[in-house]
Order: sequence, then structure tokens, then C-alpha cells
Amino acid sequence: MTPELITFGRYLAGEFENQRQAQAEPVWYVHLRLWLRPLSLFREDSIALFAEQASMINLDQPYRPRLWRLTRSESGGLEVRHYMFNDLKSVQGAGKNPDILRKISLEDLTFLPTCTLAVKVHTLADNQYQFIAQPQPEQRCQFTYEGTTYQVALGFEVTSHSLKTYDKGLDPGTGKGIWGALLGPYQYEKKRDFSAELEV
Repeated sequence: MTPELITFGRYLAGEFENQRQAQAEPVWYVHLRLWLRPLSLFREDSIALFAEQASMINLDQPYRPRLWRLTRSESGGLEVRHYMFNDLKSVQGAGKNPDILRKISLEDLTFLPTCTLAVKVHTLADNQYQFIAQPQPEQRCQFTYEGTTYQVALGFEVTSHSLKTYDKGLDPGTGKGIWGALLGPYQYEKKRDFSAELEV
């Protein structure tokens, strides 16, 4: 793994909250906690992160579990590949429960080829970077779970201390936004660092 990929993983591995944003704009932004927890999968060439979030008033009801695979693209740049869990309930709560994390295997996952993000890297200062993950032009992230088709628009920006997420759900028929970052990104600050859990 390259130093660039490892830095990308270290910036993302953690527990995040958008407390300041939620306090400033409570009508538009729910106070959320987001977990990005390292997993022992794809270790030969990638960093795997379990992603999950919850409202601060319902921390025992996390939702949107998914897996991010940080790796190199065929062109040599960085990319984020998204995987869906075949049984969402079986992994619910893994963000704060390492025992559940350790049981996750490749057989639990389905790769979502239309949901891969290309990553641009910007140097901010000495040893400080900004990583911007965006979908390819004309790419539609769609998948089916339990007979229902979903479409989402994905993207994020991360530095050593902050994370902005642009994820939003779309109506597959109209492409209109129905949930998520409809008025701009969710702006998170890292509260706990899980980079020590990375196996690199």
C-alpha cells in the first residue's frame, strides 16, 4: 500500500459528529454520529472501513451500514468502492461493537460497481492533505435490496480533522433528492480516532 492510501485511511478511520452544524441549523441538519471502523478485509491491496450512522437521540438504532474499500484504481489513482451487506440487520451496531465487526466476511458483501468514487488529492501544507471522493460523470449508483430499487448520490471530502459528506437518496424514477444532504454537505468533526485499528 502506498503512503497516500494509508494517509487516506487514517483520515477516515474514526468516530465523527456534526454537532456544531446541527446546533447552528437544527431545522435542516440532524445531530448525527458517524462511525468509520477498520475491517480485516481486502488487506492485500486495500483498506476496508465499515460505515454506519445514527441520530444522537437514537444511538441504539444505527442505520445505513455499508463498506468502503479504499484502493488503487486501474489508472493508478485512488478510489472508493462501495459494498452492500446482504443482511443489514446482522451487522447493525458494528460501528460501536467490535465483536460484530470481527464476524464480517467477504461472503456477507455484494459489490456495487456503479457506486465507485474517484478520489482527488490536494496538498494543503507539509504532510497535510485533502481527499475529495466523487462519482464518475453520468454514473448512477443504483442497487436492489429485498426487492426494492434504491438510488443514491455519493461523495465526501476529508482532511485530518474534518469530514464533509454529500450522500443523498434519490427517487429512481425522477432523480429528485428525497433524503440526506439536500441543502449542502453534512459537516463532521472527528471525535475519536480509529487509525490504530488499521492493519497497514
